[in-house]
Amino acid sequence: MKKRNILWTPSQSFKSASNMNKYMDWLQSKYNLTFSDYQSLWQWSVDNTEQFWLSIWEYFDVTHEGNYSKVCSSDRMPQVKWFAGAKLNYAEHIFRMRNDNRDALVFINETQCKKVSWDELEHKVKAIQSYLVSKGIKKGDRVAAYLPNIPEAIISFLAVNSLGAIWSCCSPDFGTTTVVERLEQIEPRILFVANGYTYNNKRYKRIDEIQEIVGQLPSIEDVVCVNYLENSAIVSKATYWDDIVDNFYSEELLQFTRVEFNFPIWILYSSGTTGKPKAITHSQGGVLLEHLKYMTFHNDVKEGENFFWFTTTGWMMWNFLQASLLAGATPVLFDGSPSKPSLELLWQLADELPIHHFGTSAPYLTECMKRDLPISKKYVLNSLRSIGSTGAPLPPEVFDWIYKNISSNVWLCSMSGGTDVCTAFVGGNPLLHVEKGRIQSRALGCAMYAYDDQGEKLYNSLGEMVIEKPMPSMPVYFWNDTENKRYKSSYFEKFEGKWCHGDWIKLFDDGSLIIQGRSDATLNRKGIRIGTAEIYSVLNGISGIIDAVVLNIEAPDGEDVMPLFLVLEKGMLFDNDFKTMIKNELKRQCSPRHVPDAIYLVKDIPYTLSGKKMEVPLKKLFMGMDVNKILNKDAVRNPESIEDFIKLKEKIDSSSN
Repeated sequence: MKKRNILWTPSQSFKSASNMNKYMDWLQSKYNLTFSDYQSLWQWSVDNTEQFWLSIWEYFDVTHEGNYSKVCSSDRMPQVKWFAGAKLNYAEHIFRMRNDNRDALVFINETQCKKVSWDELEHKVKAIQSYLVSKGIKKGDRVAAYLPNIPEAIISFLAVNSLGAIWSCCSPDFGTTTVVERLEQIEPRILFVANGYTYNNKRYKRIDEIQEIVGQLPSIEDVVCVNYLENSAIVSKATYWDDIVDNFYSEELLQFTRVEFNFPIWILYSSGTTGKPKAITHSQGGVLLEHLKYMTFHNDVKEGENFFWFTTTGWMMWNFLQASLLAGATPVLFDGSPSKPSLELLWQLADELPIHHFGTSAPYLTECMKRDLPISKKYVLNSLRSIGSTGAPLPPEVFDWIYKNISSNVWLCSMSGGTDVCTAFVGGNPLLHVEKGRIQSRALGCAMYAYDDQGEKLYNSLGEMVIEKPMPSMPVYFWNDTENKRYKSSYFEKFEGKWCHGDWIKLFDDGSLIIQGRSDATLNRKGIRIGTAEIYSVLNGISGIIDAVVLNIEAPDGEDVMPLFLVLEKGMLFDNDFKTMIKNELKRQCSPRHVPDAIYLVKDIPYTLSGKKMEVPLKKLFMGMDVNKILNKDAVRNPESIEDFIKLKEKIDSSSN
């Protein structure tokens, strides 16, 4: 039997003081339920769906009005309705945690550190709320943003949410095409923007992009501009943030519009692999219960702590960051490059602020390991309780590096979830040890298993990640998705009535697990999902390109490589200037993450008989799998095209050896 490689074990005092343990004590007192360990608690939570989620409702004393007849309806996923009849408001639960003895927000960028008091936060939320009311914004209206990770983004969200309006946000490093494809689906009435952002000590003005976006979105009635870049050009015909704060402040109490539990809170977006990005719509109540549960129990965040996650507003982790406010913690916002002036910057901040819960992406931690940063020798980090990692599988060697070079006492929380649910299905657990290369456990209420292709459960071997029972934070629907067709096809086609997520997982007997990448064609680029359709859309506008396929190849060490393969018109010059032009267009119209690592010329792109690009088989080919096992050439419309890729793979392998 292989020896277990345990890197960290929680002390008895750590477990006793955990929020998870307090919840178990409450269950014993309230319901006379006693559990011998976490696994038995988890089993109860998935066997008794209604009782479990009712216990979350009661434990956190959810503020609401109206009465619900049932915790959840008996409909099959995705038609399940939760707490029908109850009304609530997410932002109201944030403000009930107000405490004037601590900061509401901490904001850091490449030039400053600013602390936002609860008084300032409430003042500005009331002003933005009053402005929105003056514009006729009400329950159900969509309000969008094109903002960096700055206090104004959270303030705008809280004001929008307080009115029962629906929030949606894109990061300013997104190009205009990427933004318009998302926002045109939901027809926002108001757009919050910043006139630019900084990264790597460079200023990026976004005036032209903003004007182009607004010009393509006829639903927008007003643009609210934050002058984030000083001495920058202005956005014409915009209302300015500072003017709103000065002129719309009200002495009246902050108002909260309570909406139905299943009413939308925000709209996030899928990668857009098969066309336009799916407008994933989450519910107020579902997100509230899930965020209270995960942040409190699985992240063990406590009142008065500082919670940090390195993210942009274009990643669901920014939305998840709001949950730290629900737990009584202070979110630490960071806008800028994590490597300027050095890659140690974030660790220095963790030491100085201090940060109690430090969240980031797996590629960032991997890069810190590769550079062998002497973190423990330079920074004390006495207050650091946990390190969170998500966005991609965390390589086993990074586990070792963290415990040897950052802290032997820190709790490493590798987690995985997604935009689909705006939380984690699996992740941290304060009651369990950390084993090298493994995620600690499935989250409470998440009936997740590994399936083989026949729908049978697997243990200790690789299978499809499947959720057997509903969770409240699953989407209520995709925006403008008639009869839930796209929603059902996204998750419920492979296994009827069960959520198939598209990840390869290996689930062990003790409930720990590993995730080994995506099982579909979505590009998981440095921890961020990218849809191939977004890249193809740009390439379609470049003269001389006939066809293309892009892949993202994950390596066992956690690295990834994204090659782009092109078919060009006869006579086109395939030189460095042409390649540079393509990369610049992808960066301009989409983001730096859309830029391929290498570009190759091929004769043809393989297609299925039904006319779909064979992205998944090609990815498996470049990951080293046997081509005869990953595709049936009889199912290929142009089978001769496969030979070109096989030869190219052999050439790349030989040149790297």
